[in-house]
Amino acid sequence: MEYFVDERSIVRKIWGKADTILFIFAGAAAEFALNKAVDWLYYTGKLPADPLGRLFSTVAYSRQIIFSERDAALKAIDQITTIHQGVETSRGAQIPDWAYRDVLFLLIDLSISSYELLERPLTLLEKAQTFAVFKRVGTRMQLSGLPDTYSEYLNMRREHLQQNLVRSELTVDLYHQYRHHLGAARYQVLKQAQLLVAPPEVRNHLRLNTLPWLRPILWGYKFLKLLKLHTFLRNALLPAAYKTQILSLESEVLSNES
Repeated sequence: MEYFVDERSIVRKIWGKADTILFIFAGAAAEFALNKAVDWLYYTGKLPADPLGRLFSTVAYSRQIIFSERDAALKAIDQITTIHQGVETSRGAQIPDWAYRDVLFLLIDLSISSYELLERPLTLLEKAQTFAVFKRVGTRMQLSGLPDTYSEYLNMRREHLQQNLVRSELTVDLYHQYRHHLGAARYQVLKQAQLLVAPPEVRNHLRLNTLPWLRPILWGYKFLKLLKLHTFLRNALLPAAYKTQILSLESEVLSNES
């Protein structure tokens, strides 16, 4: 059976860990709120009504593609394209290619930064493999202007962060929604996670607290993982409405490892 992502790829290791996915989720929540094209996410009304569910679906789609057999992954990518085309038709406008690239770029960046935070530094080759997987997704979506190499990606990523982020009224509203859906305590944990994985440009726009009190907690969390006791702490922090979805990732991971 041919998979979309090779079974030995570092990308499978990154996205095969529920903890890493949660940090990718947190970083995506930060950058989505700042993107100049965030109005597209507000257009359908789904993002402000259920911001965590909407962002989780983006992460879940990505994970589905990474672990699927090749034809099934291509079908999922085509489905994403069709959904977006439907929104474009409804609005009578076209989502700019740079907005699509932004999403691909942030998934590459957050995959690397989240894994390195929780596990170990990645080699240049492993980072290039991560880039290559998401470039294949973008190529299937027929996006223009994709970089050819990981080095080119880094330059384009830097340019996108400088040009395509803005703190707007929608940013403020979306963070109000995050707080409403998470509650005060979990909302603070979310912002701490963003502080640890989001790029400096994102942190500066959001004016995140510069004191990373979550970092020493993560050291203890890693120790608990060695003792197989980490799930108690992690599960206590999960919002009840999304606990089932997120814990399903853990059961899938265990199934893949067995």
